[in-house]
Amino acid sequence: MMMRRRGRPLVRMAATTAVVAGTAGAVRHHQDQKYAAQANQQEAEAQAQYAAQAQAAADQAAMAQQPASSGPGMNEELQQLAEMHTSGVLTDEEFATAKAQVLRRG
Repeated sequence: MMMRRRGRPLVRMAATTAVVAGTAGAVRHHQDQKYAAQANQQEAEAQAQYAAQAQAAADQAAMAQQPASSGPGMNEELQQLAEMHTSGVLTDEEFATAKAQVLRRG
C-alpha cells in the first residue's frame, strides 16, 4: 500500500499563494506608477493650456490698446473678441472689458 505525504500539498498551496500575492502586488505597483504618470501629464497639459490662454488674453489686451487706425476696423475687432469668447479664451469679464474698450475708441 502506498502512503501519501500530507505536508506537500500544504507547502505547494502556500507557495502558490505567495506567488499570486507577489504578482498582484507587482501589478498594482505598476498600475499606480502608470496612473501617477498620466496624472502628471494631464496636469502639465492643463498648465500649458492655461498659459496659452493667458498669453492670448494678454495679446488681445495689447491689441485692444492699439489705436484703431493701425489695426482692423471696429466690427472686425468685435468679431475677433466674440470668437475668442466663444472658444473659451476670454472669460465673460475679459470679453466685456475688451468690448467696452473697442466701443469707447470707436
